[in-house]
Amino acid sequence: MGPSAMRVANLDDRLRQLGYDVEDLGNVPVVQRESHPEGPAEAKYLPQITETCTCLASMVDSALQRGKFPIVIGGDHSIAVGTVAGVSKNLRERGENLGLIWIDAHTDMNTPESSPSGNVHGMPLACCIGLGPEPLTTLSGFSPKVKPANVVLVGIRSVDQKERRHVQRSGVHAFTMRDIDERGMRPIMEEAIEYASSGTAGFHVSLDMDVVDPREAPGVGTPVQGGITYREAHLAMEMLCDCARMTSMEVVEVNPVIDEANRTAILAVELVMSAMGKRIL
Repeated sequence: MGPSAMRVANLDDRLRQLGYDVEDLGNVPVVQRESHPEGPAEAKYLPQITETCTCLASMVDSALQRGKFPIVIGGDHSIAVGTVAGVSKNLRERGENLGLIWIDAHTDMNTPESSPSGNVHGMPLACCIGLGPEPLTTLSGFSPKVKPANVVLVGIRSVDQKERRHVQRSGVHAFTMRDIDERGMRPIMEEAIEYASSGTAGFHVSLDMDVVDPREAPGVGTPVQGGITYREAHLAMEMLCDCARMTSMEVVEVNPVIDEANRTAILAVELVMSAMGKRIL
């Protein structure tokens, strides 16, 4: 329901107002989980998620081949494996590397062995750097999708105990909420852009709406108090636009069932607009 909520918030029309030629490719097929067994407790619905991500990767790669800029919208953050696989494959075929800026309250670097819940939406970044369940790490036929040195996490404030070791040992760059509190969003984003751009053709941006404080974005699946502010979120998006290094973007974890008058989807659309060039003046 997350994509529908963002369409209701007029994502397509607002992008057209910025002068873009917008082509909505519709929803990627996703099975209803109520009609399928959840499977292994350590990686629930893994075959179904792999199928969806495989389809998404192909659509993203195809869009890039046609010279388009993919914007992927969704609920569950596990779709990021498909998005990143599609962008990385496209660049890989040209002999180029991808960077990744992951803006999220969580690190999403669990594996089936470390996850306390078995929910794959807590594993997508691990999959992108080659640490997750094999069907997802090898999606599109290669692993890793992104070198850890070119991965940056921004806004982190909730990490599982075993997951913490993955983050510390992986080589990714992580900026927590304490870093943002002490240093401010601007220098954090400057460094993030530098890390993600070093030796790459550009970077994908994966924006989880739970990075924003729940007072501004209540309609997310796993809210965590103490997130970034409305203006910090917009500044981050504006800086990403200014550097002109984005290859693609996704916005995830919009859950209208627990939202308030579609506030979170409306904010998500506003943030996409800032990332795509909307300015105050």
